[in-house]
Amino acid sequence: MSAPRFYCDAPLSAGARIALPEALAHHALRVLRLRAGEAIALFNGLGGEYPGVLEIDGKAGYAQLGDFDPREAELAGRITLVQGLPSGDKMDWVVEKAVELGAARVCPIAAQRSVLQLSGPRLDKRVAHWQRIAQSAAEQCGRNRLMAVDAPMSLSEWLAQPADGLRLLCHPEAQEDLAGKLRGTPGVQALTLLVGPEGGWSDKEVEQARQAGVQSVRFGPRVLRTETAGLALLSAVSALLGW
Repeated sequence: MSAPRFYCDAPLSAGARIALPEALAHHALRVLRLRAGEAIALFNGLGGEYPGVLEIDGKAGYAQLGDFDPREAELAGRITLVQGLPSGDKMDWVVEKAVELGAARVCPIAAQRSVLQLSGPRLDKRVAHWQRIAQSAAEQCGRNRLMAVDAPMSLSEWLAQPADGLRLLCHPEAQEDLAGKLRGTPGVQALTLLVGPEGGWSDKEVEQARQAGVQSVRFGPRVLRTETAGLALLSAVSALLGW
């Protein structure tokens, strides 16, 4: 059985004795009930990890680190998921599974048809919540680099940013399918997938994206739920590109 892995937002180095942050120590000692002398691993999101041994002093936890392990579990290319904000807590699921499937970034979009609208302290709290989910998912799935989770923005605000590789908008009425588009675009190293909220992108948003150089593609004969579509596309892209 592999050692429990923990994200630790601190400088790490071989041979160091690291005091575990309070929340991390609580999770290791009180939730997982790990005991002194058990093997653990720490990573700080910058790549690689450090195997270590857990030490306990009262309620405090420490890690005695071993040699750096450069192991990575990243895709061969970079995938960004631009996700129209879904209702309820569906975004929690999207963030967690996007980490497991290897996405480099998730950009929530406050789309015209998004039911969920966030602002002020409520927005900040939700973004921090999604980032914690991304950290936990990285611990579980073996990634040593954290997936970025942006604060929600409008589609026009996102389109104003510099393009990162090929950009594809998922639309059930698009003329070209995903596989055909990828076959016709050799050498892809970075790719962005745009998935609308419940009800899809509005006609105005589709046109805005088109004018910004985003290409529309369809994905099979069925219309997928918003929380399913992006994850299915991530999996398909990874398989079709051999990533």
